[in-house]
Amino acid sequence: MNKYELMYIISADANDAEKEALIEKFKTFVEAKGGVVTGLDKLGMKKFAYKINFKTEGYYVLMNFEAPANLVKEMNSLMNISDFIVRQMFVRK
Repeated sequence: MNKYELMYIISADANDAEKEALIEKFKTFVEAKGGVVTGLDKLGMKKFAYKINFKTEGYYVLMNFEAPANLVKEMNSLMNISDFIVRQMFVRK
């Protein structure tokens, strides 16, 4: 299994319950596919350096996990179709 770091931004339009649901959704997705979440940091609301989709701020989440290589592609596809996800970036450690 490879080690990964995932940073994603949740839209400021999402309420607290929706933010928590998204965070839990991605955490359980990794665990259901045989991965292990080693760290989860909720960095909070931050301003963007430039507007993204006409928005100026978002809620940042940093997740460290270990998973098989094919999980990243599946999770990226899931995040692309999820509501309230502004951006995501996977980094292999």
